Amino acid sequence: MSDERLLSPNHESPARPTLTRRAVLAGAAGAMGAAALRRAGLAQTPAQSTPAGKPAPPAEAMPPDPTRVQGRVPSELGQRSPHEQPRRRVNRAAPSGESETPLQDLEGIITPSDLHYERHHGGVPEIDPRSYSLLIHGMVERPTVFTLQDLKRFPARSQIYFLECSGNGFRGYRSIKPEWTPQQLDGLTSTSDWGGVPLSTLFKEVGIKSGASWFLAEAIDAAGYARSIPLAKGWDDAMIAFRQNGEAIRPEQGYPARLLLPGWEGSASVKWIRRIEVSDRPFMTREETSKYTDPLADCSARLFSFEMDTKSLITFPAYPIVLPERGWWEITGIAWSGRGKITRVDVSTDGGQSWQPAELQEPVLPICHTRFRYLWNWRGDATLLMSRASDETGYIQPTLAQVRDARGAGTFYHHNNIRAWRVEPDGRVFFGLEPLA
Repeated sequence: MSDERLLSPNHESPARPTLTRRAVLAGAAGAMGAAALRRAGLAQTPAQSTPAGKPAPPAEAMPPDPTRVQGRVPSELGQRSPHEQPRRRVNRAAPSGESETPLQDLEGIITPSDLHYERHHGGVPEIDPRSYSLLIHGMVERPTVFTLQDLKRFPARSQIYFLECSGNGFRGYRSIKPEWTPQQLDGLTSTSDWGGVPLSTLFKEVGIKSGASWFLAEAIDAAGYARSIPLAKGWDDAMIAFRQNGEAIRPEQGYPARLLLPGWEGSASVKWIRRIEVSDRPFMTREETSKYTDPLADCSARLFSFEMDTKSLITFPAYPIVLPERGWWEITGIAWSGRGKITRVDVSTDGGQSWQPAELQEPVLPICHTRFRYLWNWRGDATLLMSRASDETGYIQPTLAQVRDARGAGTFYHHNNIRAWRVEPDGRVFFGLEPLA
């Protein structure tokens, strides 16, 4: 599907209200008070906030005055406040299951390591780092086995990248319900600061033979998971990662080491990597023939559709939020693209009839979640809230109708269509479709 096919209508850019964030927050606090802000669901995990319409807990349930009680002593392992309990949502508990990041409960762009999404094909293996090794062989001059300590001796690099399951967003494309939360819709994406050794360094160490063009990446899991990867990606920005957000990579993220392919579908970034075989052709594994292909409307299929397309998602307001008052609210969310930087996010508060540019919150990094914000004056009308992202290649996030026209209604992967949230006159917010025309 060409970028031209997915271009949206021309942007409209009317003047924005000249209000500062400080003024809006101060005005909101004065108008509604702290209890109303809590009822508005600014923290959307039920354990974190008082449900909309429910009274605040009685004074006797509040903790004692902290100025009169000795606080806790330092601990060996930090912990969140008991009032902040974000949780991943487990969709399937089987070995091939997944857990979803609570996007609606997070700020900024970095996902805490314990909230990073999971997707497995044979469960999470338990691997002793002392016995771990990575074999690189095939069309190479010097087949080599690298231990974990060998890998850590090479010059390392650190880079912030998002990962996204290629099936992320299927609920907003194939299984639409008003009660989907941001976590249920698009929770199979997360951003971390990854550290490790560039795969190009290892390629230089083993010597790639002339004519090689692909490599096989194979995992140490019960599924024997394996994917074919173009050699050019290995030379470009691929990494064997063993650090995540300043610590050893988590077991569910591939401990002790994983392949990381920035901007490409998460299924290609093979976790628990144990073997790389260099070849002059793809290996056509089970995971890239029976799975991870894109059926198209013309009965053909896209094979090796690695890059993740430009996408955005409003995370507030979203189901199950109830807006308790009319007036100014800040719409916020995240946008991302596997092709580079997000350059623009437009927001519509009238179901796509008009679009206004949102503010992109720094830092704006390539192949990374980017947070956007937009001030909206809700007057109590029923409406649809939508976001539409553009990246530095000129690609613009398509509508649901545009994607279905190109790929058909049954595709399983790369669901990057515009999402919409329906706001009712009583303040309730539900997941809703944008106009299909």
